[in-house]
Amino acid sequence: MTVNLTLVLVAAVMFGCGIYLLLERSLSRVLVGVVLMGNGVNVLILQSGGAAGPAPIVSDAGGAETADPLPQALILTAIVITLGTTAFLLAMAYRSWQIDGHDDVQDDVEDAVIRRLAAADEASHGYEMDEHREEPDADEPVERGA
Repeated sequence: MTVNLTLVLVAAVMFGCGIYLLLERSLSRVLVGVVLMGNGVNVLILQSGGAAGPAPIVSDAGGAETADPLPQALILTAIVITLGTTAFLLAMAYRSWQIDGHDDVQDDVEDAVIRRLAAADEASHGYEMDEHREEPDADEPVERGA
């Protein structure tokens, strides 16, 4: 089996561009990144399938090496997974556009609060229970410093 370097480089470029776009805050760019990565997966699976040959269901192949059906099935599966993910991201981007007027992903307010609390709490780096310290009751509210 010979490796087609052009297809490998095309798949690598698709993956690189897809990962770069996945790191953006705009859902439309994330969507394009997912599609690029899905197509990169398809190209890599196509390359791993080897050379083309007659269909494996034909009984008299004439001694020729038949095509491997597994990469073809994997490509079909990858296409379906990419289609489902694309539809989900399109729905999220459309809903975000309806609500906010843009499709940028915003920081979660609760996530920012938890990050600020963790930065202010010195004991958050590791849980160590003091021997003389008691656990708070379940009914008792826990005080949190800001």
